[in-house]
Amino acid sequence: MPARSAGILLYRLPEDGLEVLLGHLGGPFWAKKDDGAWGIFKGEYAPEDEDALSAARREFEEETGSPPPDGEPLALGEVRQSTGKLVVAWALQGDLDADSVQSNSFEMEWPPRSGRRESFPEIDRAAWFDASTAKRKLLPAQVAFVEELGRLLS
Repeated sequence: MPARSAGILLYRLPEDGLEVLLGHLGGPFWAKKDDGAWGIFKGEYAPEDEDALSAARREFEEETGSPPPDGEPLALGEVRQSTGKLVVAWALQGDLDADSVQSNSFEMEWPPRSGRRESFPEIDRAAWFDASTAKRKLLPAQVAFVEELGRLLS
């Protein structure tokens, strides 16, 4: 059974159109990448232990350091990432200072085969992007979430 993740795509509607908040993936693999290295705020959950929307809200807070805004979530569907992981997402309208995002961290052996463990933030920075820029920045499978949000808001 594939791993499952749930997430929230935060959006706002300034006068010049839709903007979404994305997080740049942390760790040494993503450090020098930009296009295709951003994602929604999401994380794994076990469907038998937690419902997906609750998991999405929990992960948003863990990866931004702020609770998700109140409001009616818009279902954006589910995608399969290149790793095989299934990701389900919702959109919430709100605002958050991208510079204030403080993510939780993970540990991994770094450098490889060194025997040393290093800690890295899951998300090393966040930024607001207009929809067309977001589609370039996002992991390819997650582009569908921005497209669906645009469709729902039009």
